[in-house]
Amino acid sequence: MTTQTAARNGTLVYKVSEALRKSILDGEFLPGEKLPSEARLTQEHGVSRTVVREAVAALRSDGLVEPRQGAGVFVLDPIAFAFRKTKPTVDSDRIYTSLEILEARTPLEIEAAGLAALRRSPAQEEEIFERHAAGIAGRNDGKAWSDADIGLHLAIAKATNNPLFATFLEMQGTSIIPQTGQIDTDEGGEIAYRSLLIKEHERIVFAISNGDEQGARDAMREHLKGSLERYRSLLREERVRHMARLQQDSEN
Repeated sequence: MTTQTAARNGTLVYKVSEALRKSILDGEFLPGEKLPSEARLTQEHGVSRTVVREAVAALRSDGLVEPRQGAGVFVLDPIAFAFRKTKPTVDSDRIYTSLEILEARTPLEIEAAGLAALRRSPAQEEEIFERHAAGIAGRNDGKAWSDADIGLHLAIAKATNNPLFATFLEMQGTSIIPQTGQIDTDEGGEIAYRSLLIKEHERIVFAISNGDEQGARDAMREHLKGSLERYRSLLREERVRHMARLQQDSEN
């Protein structure tokens, strides 16, 4: 390969890897989903297989994708990538509180989603869609996103037509959306997180609109389960850092 060809390939690798990175961080590919085949990526980007392989390798080194032998290349959680990239600080007490709130919310909101699929009125369904649309529009604005996120969960609770569901969430105030402001990450990481949540919200909203009681329950369960797992991962990482600091102090 000539120097000129190598340089050209290097530029193409960067362009393809950045295009795929943006798609992942924007939520076009969800965690656990398989990337398009090498042949399809080659055709879509107009590059050689070598360029595609090197672009995927770059994403793998960043922890955004994971090749699985005989199965393909799968997307990992983009939020974990953002956390590693920015080396976040974690307030363990706040994370524990968030976990407690999420654990209390989970069975209640799963039930609320199922009941909303069965009982929502046309006006209530419209409110759910409006809150979801507001979240999409406010993805790049922390305050607008938080308000829309809270509004969506409250709209679903109200669509049960059992006032106790909404009362419980209203009593928690802004703490019903504990992820907001918990992580010391960059703006790109926050937007990637919100893009992921928008996809999760979309599955809940459409299941409710379709009157799919079980689908709404499952979508809400997966949504809250994902948040719980991300917080538990943060706590595990903080424990590892804490033990490393103790070890270092003992050696000094």
